[in-house]
Amino acid sequence: MTSSAPVFVLVSGWQLEADGSAHASLRCAGTRGGTAKITATAKAPDVAGAARVAFRLDVSVVPYTTQG
Repeated sequence: MTSSAPVFVLVSGWQLEADGSAHASLRCAGTRGGTAKITATAKAPDVAGAARVAFRLDVSVVPYTTQG
């Protein structure tokens, strides 16, 4: 995972299904609101070469108010 913004991205619960699809939970933590592009790369385990972009996720972060 890479991110275009200074946010921490944590991936958990990665599951590969029998049909080849996959599921994961992404948690982002940052000190400010804003937007980020999160990119995941992947490759088949039996294919040589560099991993390619599997998907790109555009995220908008709106921080919760802490007071008021």
